[in-house]
Amino acid sequence: MERTLARDLKAHVGESVIIRGWIHKKRLLGGLNFISVRDRSGLTQALIEDKNQIEKLRGMQIGTVVAFTGNVVADDRAPGGAELHDVKVTVDIPVVDESPIEIDKPLSHKSDNLDTLFDNRVIGLRNIDETAIFRIQATVLESAREYFRSNDFTEMNTPKLLAEATEGGAETFTLDYFGKTATLAQSAQFYKQMMVGVFERVFETNPTYRAELSATTRHMSEFITIDAEMGFVSFDELREFAHQLLRYVVDHVWEKHEVELKRWNAIKPVLPDRAVSITLKEVHDLFEKHNKTVVEDKRDLTPAEEKWICDYAKKNLGTEAIFVTEWPSSEMKFYHKKMSSNPDLAERSDFLFRGVEIMTCPMREHRYNVLVEQLRDKIGASPDDPGFKYYLQAFQYGLPPHGGFGLGLERLTQRVIGLNNVKEATLFPRDINRLTP
Repeated sequence: MERTLARDLKAHVGESVIIRGWIHKKRLLGGLNFISVRDRSGLTQALIEDKNQIEKLRGMQIGTVVAFTGNVVADDRAPGGAELHDVKVTVDIPVVDESPIEIDKPLSHKSDNLDTLFDNRVIGLRNIDETAIFRIQATVLESAREYFRSNDFTEMNTPKLLAEATEGGAETFTLDYFGKTATLAQSAQFYKQMMVGVFERVFETNPTYRAELSATTRHMSEFITIDAEMGFVSFDELREFAHQLLRYVVDHVWEKHEVELKRWNAIKPVLPDRAVSITLKEVHDLFEKHNKTVVEDKRDLTPAEEKWICDYAKKNLGTEAIFVTEWPSSEMKFYHKKMSSNPDLAERSDFLFRGVEIMTCPMREHRYNVLVEQLRDKIGASPDDPGFKYYLQAFQYGLPPHGGFGLGLERLTQRVIGLNNVKEATLFPRDINRLTP
């Protein structure tokens, strides 16, 4: 007999079927014994009244792999509106060890329970609500891919072993590379710019590594970045593209996962038809005025300002995602472009969504001579250094005006669902304190 999945059970009312999966929950009520079986599509409830059949499950714990053959009966109280009766039990893989956590109940995501959550991740991910997070995340990623492809982008995969840090600074992991020192990629930055000279529009979805000494709700040492770069684009067009990407992803996620999102009490974000922007100075001024405080360092946004301006934008500007523009060029990366109308400012914007920055969207300096000068001035590097030599070749032989961004997959998933910590949206988090499981 061909296996039937939980999601298809109701279509077979009145028929005999076989289901295969893991025991998810047992409710033994004397003569009425309800067993929930989990497969990749969800849960099936089985009513087992035969003592000989229930005896086969004696001592069997959650996680036991079973096959149940039975008749499908309609019942609105059961998951999916149907359940199995007259069940014949086959135990394929017995589990006799009691699970360290109860996966049939909601798992606590309180901050003081996260270590317990992650220590038991291998088993905890079998919880239906936990599984939903990563089904949603898979759709976030696939929706982003669909959006790029529909806009004529080419997907690529770039090296993660580099001769030089792409972002500069000390936030790099180094390792021995056959007697040389290599770094793990902080981003696909150099390669995606080089590929603008080949494909014009490129993207990739790959791991990124940051040796950040930060134990916060928004930082990790390893995460997935949705990296994109596009040529022949203006600063305004770049921001609009990023905004439409977010709208596309959100719409598709809600269309496919509304039931799972409701289990997490998620609310669909308010995103207008067009991108909304505000300057860095305006954010500081508004924050100081409304909070009766002074922001000491005007070169950046504080986490409190990021959260506040998103709340302000939702109430007053009709959006939960807003671009912050006009950042000081003194703080920009060497490969960023200064505004031609005001060299003290960079053509950079940070895209904030529900209180957190999810991407930086800058234009790149595409003129070879200017880029070399900024490389020397900003980080004191030589264009002949092995980490920059080949990157600069792309500019030496012609790159158009271009810009791009890196979007953290886990951080976006976190904000879409409404989780408190980016690690909750990560299968196996890596930070300064965790390297297992």
